[in-house]
Amino acid sequence: MNSKNILIVDDEISILVPLKFLLERNRYTVSLAQSGKDAFDSIARNKPHLILLDIMLPDLDGYEIFQKIRQNSQWDDIKVICLTAKNRDVDIAKGLNLGVDAYITKPFSNADLLSQIQVLLGDAPAL
Repeated sequence: MNSKNILIVDDEISILVPLKFLLERNRYTVSLAQSGKDAFDSIARNKPHLILLDIMLPDLDGYEIFQKIRQNSQWDDIKVICLTAKNRDVDIAKGLNLGVDAYITKPFSNADLLSQIQVLLGDAPAL
């Protein structure tokens, strides 16, 4: 069993459930959060190795959540992938300029997402 923990932060059940299934099928341990508050509670309880972070959430936007994560020295090693419908160049640039590890737009390919996760977590198969 893969011991890597992934937190999915998204307010849409239609995204959370299939992503959880996909990641668990690939042997990741998965936690879910539907708001910024839920995300911070989850991170404090069980620090993830990686966060899949939506930008458009009901309380804080994903950029604010990312910045707060990076301000906490205990969390600065958590990998963060923005997984969002915000696909304008300005949105992508904002995320990358803030320092997110990757920015993937919805709709996305499961294979591409898994590949990016594996690379960031050091789980990529050797070539």
